[in-house]
Amino acid sequence: MASIQKTAKGYRVQIKLSGQRDSQVFPTRREAVEWGARREAEIRDKATKPAGDLHTLREALRKYSDEISPHRKGERWEQVRLAAFESYLLPLDLPISKVTPQHVAAFRDARGKKVGPSSVLRELSLLASVFEAARLEWEWVDVNPCRGIRKPLKGKHRERTIHIWEIRKMLRAMGYDRRARVASMGEAIAHCFLLALRTGMRAGELCGLTWEHVYDQHVHLPKTKSDRPRDVPLSTRAVAILKRMKGWDDKLVFGVKSASLDALFRKYRGRAEVDGFTFHDSRHTAATMISKRIDVLDLCKMFGWTDPKMAMVYYNPHASSIAARLG
Repeated sequence: MASIQKTAKGYRVQIKLSGQRDSQVFPTRREAVEWGARREAEIRDKATKPAGDLHTLREALRKYSDEISPHRKGERWEQVRLAAFESYLLPLDLPISKVTPQHVAAFRDARGKKVGPSSVLRELSLLASVFEAARLEWEWVDVNPCRGIRKPLKGKHRERTIHIWEIRKMLRAMGYDRRARVASMGEAIAHCFLLALRTGMRAGELCGLTWEHVYDQHVHLPKTKSDRPRDVPLSTRAVAILKRMKGWDDKLVFGVKSASLDALFRKYRGRAEVDGFTFHDSRHTAATMISKRIDVLDLCKMFGWTDPKMAMVYYNPHASSIAARLG
């Protein structure tokens, strides 16, 4: 029960209930008694409500962003997307326990009108992760509403490979010189691009590559997208690319972050007056070129695929090149 004390400034009411403390000062005893009764009723009501009725979806998104996302791969993408969720068609201020599959389906359909199926799937996966944290870790919900909806069909995978003439124009725009060691950021990006074409390594793997993991005939990747360490074999040309990077950065081979690599690559692509491909398309190009020299199991080992079907996503030969091998 609330306790009321007379003070020089009026009447102080103090409450200690269900582990909560609160106090206020009022000019009259009547006001103090009324406030104390109301506040106790609020605390009792809150104590009997399920946690999911006390927290909104907005709170869950922000809690996930603050506590979980920083420890995950792809933190930058997640943080950007979680912030963007607050401007999308979601019942942000609804108690999280009241969010239904119908709400999520409406979000899916609205996003599907603006972005492709793959983007919608990634966003649904992130939203589902938020609800899983709310279900398993915070005990705010009993069910995950993302699990009960139809997912959009995956779009057709990209089949874009980078043509040799496009590669040459890109290298010229970056100031590439194979006879000298790297002396500018443009040249560093050029060598990063070439190593991607020679090995199929992802942008994040290249940006995170350190000299301590570079060996005579391979590089070791302790952290990969699949969470499985991988050793990537190096051809003689790949070894030569790495040798030219010596002295550019003491720790990182290329000395550039993934976000910067993407922005710089687009800048040089514009300067080269070519378009229609991304840095990640170097992985498609590498798979297509390297598959001519090694079998599919070795290709999977090199690229970090546990399912040989993945080779079909990245291996994109032209019919004429297959015909040439048939004779």
